[in-house]
Amino acid sequence: MLLKGKDSLSDAELIAILIGSGNRKESAVELSRRILRSASDNLAELSRLSVNDLMKFQGIGDAKAITIVAALELGKRRRSAEIIQRKSIRSSKEAFESVYALASDLSYEKFWIILLDQAQQILRIVEISEGGITGTVADPKKIFRLALETGATNLILCHNHPSGQLKPSQADTHLTQKIFSAGKLLDINVLDHIIVGRDDYFSFADNGIMPSK
Repeated sequence: MLLKGKDSLSDAELIAILIGSGNRKESAVELSRRILRSASDNLAELSRLSVNDLMKFQGIGDAKAITIVAALELGKRRRSAEIIQRKSIRSSKEAFESVYALASDLSYEKFWIILLDQAQQILRIVEISEGGITGTVADPKKIFRLALETGATNLILCHNHPSGQLKPSQADTHLTQKIFSAGKLLDINVLDHIIVGRDDYFSFADNGIMPSK
């Protein structure tokens, strides 16, 4: 890294720096390659492994496992921080990025709102509820109470699908209509509903299914 720079290193080599050593049969790089292969050579998949999952690999104790989990978590938080630092949301991708660190690795559903001012700058990102594997309930009264308290004039709905299936359910569509209609009465624009999968998202607005009345 010192000689050639961080960009010259493979994912496995970067993980090898984190763990420092391998085991009796493998170098740190070889062990890191095997760990990556178990996650389909995908860092997003790797970030879903728990400390206990990583400790199943010979040569990975709790300290090394925690180091890997912490490094991947920092990477996710940086991704979200860059969006929040820019403050304004102009696209569904920016909305997705702003909640990615919160939503992508959960094994159960949660619901958030992104509260925005007139210029679509982020005021707050607020968790509304959490549920089980198959669903969560979002109370419109709580959503608009928070929006009014914050002085938001726009908001974006967000929730995750732990299965990775991005297609909105009938309940998702009904809830979007309900909250959109309530927002019209209060002059608060519901701009989009983002469903977060494992490393991708679905936007109601991009797919032309946001309510219009």
